[in-house]
Amino acid sequence: MSPTSRGILAMSASVVVFIFNDALIKLAAETMPPLQAIGLRGIFATMWCGFAMLLQGDWAQVRRIRHPVVALRGMLEAVAAISYLVALAYIPFAIATAVNLSTPLFLAALAVLLLNETVGWRRWSAIAVGFVGVLMVIQPRADDAGIWTWLVVFSSLAGALRDVIARWVPPTVPTLVVSMSSAVTLAVVGTGWAVVDGWQPMTHRGIALVLGSSLLLACGYQLLMIALRSGAAYSVLGAFRYASVLWAIAIGYVLWGDVPNLLAVAGIGVIVAAGLYILHRERTMRETSIGRQQ
Repeated sequence: MSPTSRGILAMSASVVVFIFNDALIKLAAETMPPLQAIGLRGIFATMWCGFAMLLQGDWAQVRRIRHPVVALRGMLEAVAAISYLVALAYIPFAIATAVNLSTPLFLAALAVLLLNETVGWRRWSAIAVGFVGVLMVIQPRADDAGIWTWLVVFSSLAGALRDVIARWVPPTVPTLVVSMSSAVTLAVVGTGWAVVDGWQPMTHRGIALVLGSSLLLACGYQLLMIALRSGAAYSVLGAFRYASVLWAIAIGYVLWGDVPNLLAVAGIGVIVAAGLYILHRERTMRETSIGRQQ
């Protein structure tokens, strides 16, 4: 199997795994405080990652979670995950997923600031149009739903920073170590916050939902890192992330009866189109650069 095919399969699988993970944690948050569910999920995910490291013989590498870049990525993962999942407990599933697709828009802008990449007027225009799409989905208002949706935007910015940092993780650091770092940080921050707020009794159903979510989370971390390290072009892999919005709309309708209004649906289309265009331009620029070097 070619690196591109392997990367596409891993990315496609991660999209499905992550979206079902989000659905389970949203269901769990209906039975317990969101931060408590997030912290418990982090604990379970840490256990899954540790078990996988033992099986693969990577446990001796666990100390590398202290690597500054790995640790920083883990913190950004915690910020992005906590802000997104807390907001997810209060807004429709498809809306949260769609707004979270603004991550590639932030990533393209941050690439200029942090990676010294050149972004032409076409991609800047696509970024601007994409954020218009985000506003169409959010439909800014002063009520609580609007506040929680803006929290998803903040989560997307943190996620973009996390993805930039991921490019600086040394290739010698095992994928499971990176996954373990994310899980441990999420467990510590989420559980600590929940304890301060006051730990609440949990039902067996709630614990089972969090346990299932944690297993999907650990698998998703692994599949995503496999995709990113496969050698496939980011512009190719990134396009498959947008399939998540279709899954989110279907799951949101089946489980909660959510149906986005027409303006939100149009905004989702604008976000997806802008993101795909940015990815197309990145691939075009890369191919042009390679052609000149040859």
